[in-house]
Formats: sequence, structure tokens, C-alpha cells
Amino acid sequence: MPQLIEPSPALHASWLAAEAEWEALGTQDGAGRHLVPDQGLETEEGFRRWTETLREQETNPVGGYVPATHRWIVEDGTFLGAIDLRHRLNGFLFEAGGHIGYSVRPSARGRGVATWALGEMLEEARARGIGQVLITCDEDNEASARVAEHLGAVLEDVRDTVLGRKCRFWITLDA
Repeated sequence: MPQLIEPSPALHASWLAAEAEWEALGTQDGAGRHLVPDQGLETEEGFRRWTETLREQETNPVGGYVPATHRWIVEDGTFLGAIDLRHRLNGFLFEAGGHIGYSVRPSARGRGVATWALGEMLEEARARGIGQVLITCDEDNEASARVAEHLGAVLEDVRDTVLGRKCRFWITLDA
């Protein structure tokens, strides 16, 4: 059974293995990578600093970013992916990034992990008083669109953004 945990330096080796899977397909989007450009995530110290930065984003965001809850999807000590909840939207997030972003390592896809994690993070959003959640994905990312739709997301539109062509979905949360 997967679980959502705070980013942890203890998962360095497993995260590196996931990173190798993503690199074989391109790169991993999101998951707080933008917070540490060229910080040396392959080293234990660089990775530790990054996980600390991710945890601090919840109450003390750096670099003009909005507060965000970063969680890792883990099962039996293996890093499966990441999911992030931005506590509010700024202009960029409203246009292209959304409230919630998620990614699952290629070897863990097709098992419902993203759907489960999104459901858990929607509960976190509800607890934080966020009444409507925006989720975006690339226009050609059918799997991500299905995950959002499975949990009640309604497509608002598809638009060109600074990140490319994005589908924009909204989920209304019950109080």
C-alpha cells in the first residue's frame, strides 16, 4: 500500500533510480526540481539540502514561490513519485501550473498510484479550505487527464501557455 510522506534524504538511492527512469524518457516535470537548479542532487549533501527546502516550502517558501505542500509517493521504501499542493495560485499557476502537480516514475505507472495520491492530496486541499482546485497537464498527456477526470475534474479549456499547450481542469471540493 503506498503512502504519502514528506521528502526524505533516506530515499536518495531510490529517488536516483527513479530519476534514471525519467531521464530515459526525457525529464521529470515538477516535484520541486525548479527549487534547486544545479544543486547536485546526485550527492547526499545536495539531496539532503533539497529535501529540506521542499519541506520548508510549506511555511517559508523561497524565491517568490507560493507556499506548497510537497509529498512523495512511497511504497515499501521505494520512491514511486511526487505530488505537490500549492496553497494558492499566482498568475503563472493560474495560467499554466495549477494547484496540484504530480508525477509517477515510469515503472510504477498504470497501477492507480497517481489517482490514489491525487485523492489524498485533494483531502489536504479541502482541509486547507481550498474550495476549487486547478489541475493542468500537457494536451497530449492523456493519462494525467484521466487521473484528474476520475476524481471529478471538469475540463475548462485547452490553452497556449508559457509551458506549452495545457489542459486546465477544475475540481470543486465539498466543504
